[in-house]
Amino acid sequence: MTREPLPDAGPPARAADLRPAGEWLAQHNLAGARPTPLLASRLAVRRRARIAAAVILTVLILASALAAVSALGGSQPHRPLPLLALTALVAGLLLAQSLLDWWVRRVDQRAGATLSRRAAHLIQPGWQAVLGRPYAVFAAATFAGAMVLAGSALAVPDPTVRRLAVVLLIGLLGGTAISAMQLRHLLRRPVVAEDEESLTADVIMRVEDARELTTPSVQWTLPMVLLFGTAPGWWSAAAVAYLLLGVGAIIVLQARTPSSATVARQVMRVG
Repeated sequence: MTREPLPDAGPPARAADLRPAGEWLAQHNLAGARPTPLLASRLAVRRRARIAAAVILTVLILASALAAVSALGGSQPHRPLPLLALTALVAGLLLAQSLLDWWVRRVDQRAGATLSRRAAHLIQPGWQAVLGRPYAVFAAATFAGAMVLAGSALAVPDPTVRRLAVVLLIGLLGGTAISAMQLRHLLRRPVVAEDEESLTADVIMRVEDARELTTPSVQWTLPMVLLFGTAPGWWSAAAVAYLLLGVGAIIVLQARTPSSATVARQVMRVG
């Protein structure tokens, strides 16, 4: 790959964005690389997209809690309106996430169009390189465990618990669909790089974002918010065990898997 100095062509970046870019490079053992306007711009957009994605998931959790309260209250406990409203909101949040991904993709495309030169041998890492089997297995097991909790709550004879379980099921499916959409965008996003350092940074960002997507905020939060204390004791105990096992698993996973920078260098060598 070419390593010649390149002209300062790239998307405009503020000086306030260049300093965090330099700190980010140092944190990922890329202190020898200079913080370019391209990297600074992409990191700034990435920060904004992460905040927006967190807001989307927060809205989903709060809306699920409100739907649960509404489903339990009133003189007509079996009314479907709260569930229909939650389902409609999930569809709206999926649309919002799709628009957010489209915005990030457009920013990357505009950034790539400004480059006077692209890195040789551009690679498009797949899911095994970006996410890795351990994190994929963890994400699948987390989803399966949350669905088992929801399904077991549906089997409880208490109608109150069953209504809350339906809310939980809608929230879980919505949160998982949003995360899956983010992962799909992450894997299909075009590679934007002008040299070997920026290509390494691109892979590092993908690996970090993919790993963050496997952090099960919705899957861990909703069962405790919606059903803990209302469901039978055995269900609450199972929910606590599910949460503790998940926290322990992700701690071990983060401690034993290579860093994102190490994974990026491995991908670069293979590519």
